[in-house]
Amino acid sequence: MTTSKATDWMDHPVIRNLVEQANILTLAERITLIKGLIPSIADDLSEREYDGLMNELRLKAERYWEAKAHPGEGRATRLVPGERELEGR
Repeated sequence: MTTSKATDWMDHPVIRNLVEQANILTLAERITLIKGLIPSIADDLSEREYDGLMNELRLKAERYWEAKAHPGEGRATRLVPGERELEGR
């Protein structure tokens, strides 16, 4: 789920389990879950950091759609920047 050294500290099995459980929910329920998390996330971030997070999420979706539209082509052919490019890796 993550390729960033900045998130290596995460407990991946727990997070993966939470994601798997959330993916069982309907789309409306998953959106409600995300909306329910927003206030506590916003409390812990500055407005600038929050804007950055929203941009990361938008890019994540764009990158997913691009990869899905071009299966098997790999990262090198994609136009939407990923974490590696944005972090200079």
